[in-house]
Amino acid sequence: MSIVSKTITAASVLAGLAAGSAAAAQAADTAPLKDGRIGYAVADAHFSVYQTADGKAECPQGLNPMGPREIFKQLWPNGGKMEDTILVREGLNAFPADHPAQFPYLETQGNVGYGLNLDGKIGPKDFTSPEGEKGIDNAFYRVTGCATGFRGPDGQVQLFASKFLRGFQYNRMMIEISGADNLVNDADVDVTIMRGRDPLLLDSTGEKVAPGGSQRIDARYGQKLIQRLHGKIENGVLTTEPVKNGIWAWQIESNHPRALQIRDMRLQLKLTAAGADGMLAGYFDVNTLLDWTMGYATHHLAYDRLDAPEFYWALRKNADAYPDPKTGEMTALSSAITINMAQVFIQHPEKAVAEQVTPETAPVKAAAGR
Repeated sequence: MSIVSKTITAASVLAGLAAGSAAAAQAADTAPLKDGRIGYAVADAHFSVYQTADGKAECPQGLNPMGPREIFKQLWPNGGKMEDTILVREGLNAFPADHPAQFPYLETQGNVGYGLNLDGKIGPKDFTSPEGEKGIDNAFYRVTGCATGFRGPDGQVQLFASKFLRGFQYNRMMIEISGADNLVNDADVDVTIMRGRDPLLLDSTGEKVAPGGSQRIDARYGQKLIQRLHGKIENGVLTTEPVKNGIWAWQIESNHPRALQIRDMRLQLKLTAAGADGMLAGYFDVNTLLDWTMGYATHHLAYDRLDAPEFYWALRKNADAYPDPKTGEMTALSSAITINMAQVFIQHPEKAVAEQVTPETAPVKAAAGR
């Protein structure tokens, strides 16, 4: 080989090595797990409702038949003045406790349901997961399992609860895992819940969220949403310890931004480099659950035969945690939200997120007993 050929060959090798090193450095910069951190943004969510193909196992009597229209016809078959009919019932939407339950409300039957074992016990009202885990706490499913709006794929509540996640910036809830050695097994990781400020990166269909987008943190208007949890990763599943007073922003209708108050809130998510799928669970405050659901106008609720006052009394009947200190009445329902998250690169502001957490918003570990 000539000296020229050797020189060219050596130069080519060095150039190849340099290019390979540059590519490796670039890949490291764009790797989802960097410096022990990885972020995910919620791409799809709905309350965890187990349903069979024909619905007979969980709803042997069928789905709830009594919506606003049906109830109106029973109460006022001959109509009447607006102030004596429509406005009376609409008033109960805002103040349902002003009148006791009047009409039947069909609850979920059977013992199969989605969710988590929140209290570490197996009780007579608990469900068994489809995978066979006993002790699943999900009282809200008992209320919503036979309500058309919460069932997929066409229920109004389920449909728009997910659709508006991608359209409303208010809903840009995210988590960031930090201190992780990998996404398979790590006994000690931190999880920060926060809200993003940017649109989600959509795929070519415009309906699904693609991984790899970037998000700035809303550390100003979303300050109260910043919460820290401690957790672990086992066999690719992240499980966090509960926080006593959790909050989760979720808007399901225009001009109705709302946040759910969740006691003993925790996450259980299957992690990959592209996304995280699983559940957010805890004991959901009755009043905020009602307010969240009633974000829809009555005509929307009528599509799914979901009547606000009767729904309220079903919530009260099935509430299973956190008794009122004065009355002893339970104020929260065990429940779970099925969430699907897409990996995002979270851009931190100059001030650390930790500095934005005030004593009022910092979580504390759940107290023993309820």
